[in-house]
Formats: sequence, structure tokens, C-alpha cells
Amino acid sequence: MQDTRITPEEVAKLPDSPGVYRYFNKEDELIYVGKAKSLRKRVASYFNKAAGINRKTLRMASEIRQIEVTLVNSEFDALLLENNLIKQNQPKYNILLKDDKTFPYICVSKERFPRIYSTRKYIPSLGTYFGPYTSVKAMNNVIRLINNIFTLRTCRFDLSANNIEKGKFKVCLEFHIGNCQGPCEGLQDEQDYQKDIEQAVNILKGNLSLPKNYFKSNMTSAAALLDFEKAQHFKEKLELMEKFQANSIIVSPKISDVDVFSITSDDKYAFVNYLRIKNGTINLSKTTEIKKKLNESDENILSLILVEMRDQYQSSAKEIVANKALELETDQFQINVPQRGDKRKLVELSLKNALFAKKEKYASLENVKDKGNRVLRQLQSDLQLKELPTHIECFDNSNIQGTNPVASMVCFKMGRPSKKDYRHYKIKTVEGPDDFASMKEVVGRRYKRLVEENAPLPKLVIVDGGKGQLSSGVEALQELGLYGEIPIIGVAKRLEEIYYPGDSFPLHIDKKSESLRLIQKLRDEAHRFAIIFHRDLRSKNSFQFELESVEGIGASTLDKLLKKFKSMSNIQQATKEELESLIGKAKTDLVINYFKQKKEAD
Repeated sequence: MQDTRITPEEVAKLPDSPGVYRYFNKEDELIYVGKAKSLRKRVASYFNKAAGINRKTLRMASEIRQIEVTLVNSEFDALLLENNLIKQNQPKYNILLKDDKTFPYICVSKERFPRIYSTRKYIPSLGTYFGPYTSVKAMNNVIRLINNIFTLRTCRFDLSANNIEKGKFKVCLEFHIGNCQGPCEGLQDEQDYQKDIEQAVNILKGNLSLPKNYFKSNMTSAAALLDFEKAQHFKEKLELMEKFQANSIIVSPKISDVDVFSITSDDKYAFVNYLRIKNGTINLSKTTEIKKKLNESDENILSLILVEMRDQYQSSAKEIVANKALELETDQFQINVPQRGDKRKLVELSLKNALFAKKEKYASLENVKDKGNRVLRQLQSDLQLKELPTHIECFDNSNIQGTNPVASMVCFKMGRPSKKDYRHYKIKTVEGPDDFASMKEVVGRRYKRLVEENAPLPKLVIVDGGKGQLSSGVEALQELGLYGEIPIIGVAKRLEEIYYPGDSFPLHIDKKSESLRLIQKLRDEAHRFAIIFHRDLRSKNSFQFELESVEGIGASTLDKLLKKFKSMSNIQQATKEELESLIGKAKTDLVINYFKQKKEAD
């Protein structure tokens, strides 16, 4: 199970849609949060040397190792989510934001003759709130528009029936210039005033057709009268109305503390997205990939992940909304599948991110497959092979000062290691350090066995070394009657030269070629595998040589001790009980006495 992330090399896979991106360094520390109208273009710009970014940004970009993204519905929502995540995490490369610097709201007050005003404080008991708004100018324009269309009061008087009846207030300038009908002196009926409030609330809810038509008609009329300055004024107002947003599911005062979960799956994988809503804002978004073991249902997977993620991120929300109905009986929370409204939009947003993770996963798998085929096709072309080298085997020898000569064979299928097909060889017929004869022996042993077992032969054989090792491999194939049937090449380390049988001039493949990197990977893996075998063999031989001098300790006991403790120092440090459980009391006494005598002699 892992969070969905990509590396800087994979930014081309990002969608051309709005969202928030998060950068992590090699210590998995969040170092930057940003928003984008197009995730693909914005994130790619950090890694484009021709983009002309400054030194500080280049330094930050050099630290990026992993990238997480969250998809949203608009650039406005991306700005709000970015704001929340910066406050929550305080990344070192972001401008630090304080919690009291919030986006503004519009409040319709809960009082007799309600007021409509802007505020940065969200206090639900004082009224109904709309927002928050990223453009203060656009918000003020809407408030001004409402005040121009409707005659609403701007004063803060307590217009209770008793106060008005006692004549405590006098009309102000707003009444005399026609912006207010004087409810403070009882000159406007409360029911009539409430109708204006209802119309104003419709505008705040997003029904902007009334003000838009108002501005359009005035702009058209002014243009018809050739009053272009006035027409431009109304055009600017109309553009501000287009920019105005009345509702956001990223930050919504209508939703308090809620956990949002969604799941999408297929036969192999499931992807679960979790959004944590705290005080009406999204402050966490995580998408997790789960590899299925059995044919688990979405409901079973979601139930398990739900509990785990709530515990991991310490959520205490009493309400969970999801795209699947779950039967979990608990007093800790209640699970719902919303059918409409803002909570339904949150579930859809969560599912959007889960689907993106799924698409990204399969695109990655497809890229790996395509890359493997591409490299093999390139190798086939570079080496002029008749068949695609889907099965490659590479040989290497290892000996130090002529002791314990061994060889290894590694196998790659479809360009990737097939470790179950790796083989070790102890050199049996060669005395001393003779790489050429050793290579002939192991190549001959390998393919003699494959022929006897009627097993598939490789499409390419590589021997680590120059013309001498290659000639030895060729001799082995000739004796088996396989020369010409299996292509074979030699790789010389010094200049990465490729040798063909019978050709005195080597082939030089481009150093940046993917096919040469594959050959190098095979050669290095064969060398690593041989070195490990040689080291283990030397260790075992020295171990056996030392304990063979103890009378009563045979080969069987030596093998048991070697398998269990791996080294002489581990045996010496083992307890008497550990040794007795493995080799019995009598042999344990022999081993302990041996080490005791050795210590006294030292």
C-alpha cells in the first residue's frame, strides 16, 4: 500500500487541468505547495532549463524527488486549497501564512432588517455566510451591485420593533439619496424589506443572471449612444461578475468536520482517496494504492482503509461520506452516501483524484512495458540480430589469486532480471586462474544441460571479456553444435567494446544508448552475482578448514553451524543453549572447548 506519487521525470503524465501540487525532498519532507490552472504546464516549468527561473527556484527544484497532486474543479478552488495546505504544513519554500489571514466572506446577518456586509470572521451564530472569495474587488463589486439594485440598510442600529416604535433613530443620508427606504423610522414594512433580501441572497447563491443582464443592457445602451467610456465601465463590471464565485466545495462554511472517502478498483488494484475536512476546509488529500491479494470487494477494502487512515491522520470527525455504502456499526462515526448538494460534490472530487491515480498507475505500467520493448528493439538493431532478444544470458568468472574459481550466469527476460533463472558454477575441470578455459567450461555446461532438458535457448549470449573469452564461449557452442543457432558477443570493460566472433574490429555503441545500458546492466549483474558466490565460498572454506581440526566435528555438523550462524565470530558468541539445540550436548562441548583453548593460546 503506498501513496500515489510521481518523480520529476514523469511530469508529462500530469493532466492539463487545475489542481494543487506538493513537492517532497529526499527526506520525504514537504518543501513546497503550489497551485496551477494547468498542472502539467506549471510543474513542467520548474524543470525546464529554458524557462528562465531564478536561482532560488532552481535550488528548490534541485531538491525535488517526489511530487503529489490533487485535482480540483477550478483555479479558484486550487487557490483556496493551496492556502489551506500552506497554513497546515508551513513548507520551507512557501511564504508563511497565518491562520488569521483568511479569505473574506459575505454575511447576511440574522437580525430584524438583515444587513449584507463583508467580513473575514466566520461566526455562524451571526448570520448566513457566502464564500470565501479570492477576489476582494469582485466581492465588493457584488455587494455594491446589491446595494444599487436593492434598497438595503447599511447602518448597524438595533431595529427592534420596540426601538422603532420609541423613535430612537433618524434617517440618514442614505435615505435622502434613495439608497435606503428608512426602516429605522418605520418607513418600510419588514415583509417588503425581506423580499429584497431574498432576491439578494439568490444572487449570492450564484444566480447572476439578473445583474449580468443589467450590465449587458446598460453596456449596449451606452454603446448605442456612442458613450464608449460609460460602455467600458459597464463592461468592466460585467467581467468582474464573470470572475465572481459564490460557492466552493474546497472551503464551505456549510460543511464542518467531515471525512470523505472514495474508491475505484479493478481485478488487480484498488485506489482510495481520502479528503479531510476540518472547520469547513480541505486540509488533507491522500490517494492510496492497494494491490489486491484475493477478489476483495470495494466495500471490504474501503472499510479497512477507512479505519487505518482515520487512525493515521488522527481524525475524529463524526461524519463520513463515501461513494460506497458500508455496514459498519459503531458509535464513533456515521457513514453516508450523499445523493446531492456540496457533500455529493466532495465525493465526486475525491473520486476524481482516485481515478487520476488509477490512470497514472496503468500509464506507468504501460510505459515500463513500452520502454522494455523499445530497448530490445534498439538492441536488436544495434547488434543486427535476426530475432528480438527477449531472452538474454550473460556469463562472468571470478577468482582471487587463483583460489576458489567460480562463474555466474544471469538471465534477463523482456529486458528485466529473471532471478529464478540465475545460476552459480564451481569450476571443475580447470586448474588455476584460467579465464578462457573457465568460460568454455561454464558455457558448455549451461547449454549442454538446456539441450538435454529440451529447454528454450536464449536469443543472445553475452560473455564478460574481450576476444579471448568470446572465442572460448564460441568453442563451447561449436562442440555442442549450437554455434550459429545462438548469437554470442563479448563485452570488453575498458572501452565498452562489443566483439563479434571472427571479427577483429569491435563495435562501439553510442555511450548514451539504452541498448548499451542494458548490456552494461547484464554485465554488472553477472559480476555482482559471481563476486557474492565467490565471497561466500571463501568464507565457508575458511570456516570449514578451521573447525575440521576439531575431532568429533564432521561435515554434517559444519554445514548446520554454517547455515545457522554464518561466521566463526557468531558461533563463538552463541550461547550454550543455542548450540545444544542445534548440534547436541557432546558436540557443543567440543566446540566450546575449542574456542576456549584458542583464546588461551592467543
